[in-house]
Amino acid sequence: MVKKITASLSELDKVVSYLEETLPADAIIFLRGDLAAGKTTLTQAIAKARGIEGEVTSPTFSLQHCYGEGLYHYDLYRLEHEEFMQMGLFEEFEKPGWHMVEWGSDALKAFLEGVGYNVATIDIEPYDNARIYRINV
Repeated sequence: MVKKITASLSELDKVVSYLEETLPADAIIFLRGDLAAGKTTLTQAIAKARGIEGEVTSPTFSLQHCYGEGLYHYDLYRLEHEEFMQMGLFEEFEKPGWHMVEWGSDALKAFLEGVGYNVATIDIEPYDNARIYRINV
């Protein structure tokens, strides 16, 4: 099922509310979109809705940031599926909560689905002064 939501920055709570209503407590969420599409901005909105204080930034160089308990953020831009597996990062998905994955490969997504994880995809596309979020759960 694909849900399409158009939202500006001030309306991101609509997207977050839909995700909270739709996704299970433990999920891996692939964020897809061009540079500056709003992948990290959506993660910031989720963190804010969960009462997480502090700066939420893209883990471009560290690969993973953990925000409190239950919210994890990955940037796999420079990492191939094989490297991800060899580094042992796959085991991080065992932790309860939402795992926000930027630049995750199709191979990783297929693998995670194949071994039974709850995987969702959010395609983000700029549109005027807003974004179109195509949420596939």
